[in-house]
Amino acid sequence: MNTVKTVLELRAAVARARGEGKRIAFVPTMGNLHSGHAALVTKAAQRADFVVASIFVNPLQFGPSEDLDKYPRTLAADQEKLLEAGCNLLFAPTVEEMYPDGMGVQTRVSVPQLSEGLCGASRPGHFEGVATVVSKLFNMVQPDLAVFGQKDFQQLAVIRAMVRDLNMPIQIIGEPTVRAEDGLALSSRNGYLSAEQRATAPVVYRTLGQLAAGIRQGRRDFPALIAEGQETLIAAGLKPDYLEVRHALSLRPAIDTDRDLVILVAAYLGPTRLIDNLHLNLDDN
Repeated sequence: MNTVKTVLELRAAVARARGEGKRIAFVPTMGNLHSGHAALVTKAAQRADFVVASIFVNPLQFGPSEDLDKYPRTLAADQEKLLEAGCNLLFAPTVEEMYPDGMGVQTRVSVPQLSEGLCGASRPGHFEGVATVVSKLFNMVQPDLAVFGQKDFQQLAVIRAMVRDLNMPIQIIGEPTVRAEDGLALSSRNGYLSAEQRATAPVVYRTLGQLAAGIRQGRRDFPALIAEGQETLIAAGLKPDYLEVRHALSLRPAIDTDRDLVILVAAYLGPTRLIDNLHLNLDDN
């Protein structure tokens, strides 16, 4: 696996692979990789001949009170994980390489509606930063397909809409959330949890499961279900940011007749913000 730091080097390496008739897959990350990221790279290697990954901690998607400065940078360990998972090329640019004229004058990409509410309400500007950097990376790599995790369900919906609306010739693949044995969704931010908090954290996924079970049993009183779920989280020591039942494609609030649903949650455990979701299609057996 080669590592490059400039767009010029990246494009030259991808051009060589494409000149050999290879299908190009792309997995963008912010580094501090875990087995969930490795699963994305493995999926990409199954679907393409040449896998490009990126590691870039994007300042544009962090708010002023968020953890940009303390976000872990673990390049050497990340390179080992990517190599083992089947990555062929790592693009690890600097902020200056990504935003050579500075972020203040950077053209922005905005995806309306899907970016609003949920994490978009709690993190103003976050999805504009995500859409902008992913759009730039897509133009730099020009992959045939890109793989994203479904843990960031709203992010995946935003990226799908951006690709569709801007006519980008890229297939977007959503890979199921990778979980620890106790159900906790793997996340780089889990490393911020104390041992006691880590033991508590699986209540997030259990709460989603309880709501899903109620819906499968025929309950459609979504506000009451949500209130019960919030009580469960609070009783375990978490501070809910949101807990909602939405239509899985549009992300609008769910109504009684919807069959394709997603339950989404964000909650603070101490200072650490955990997110998760559970996709629930009532037409599936």
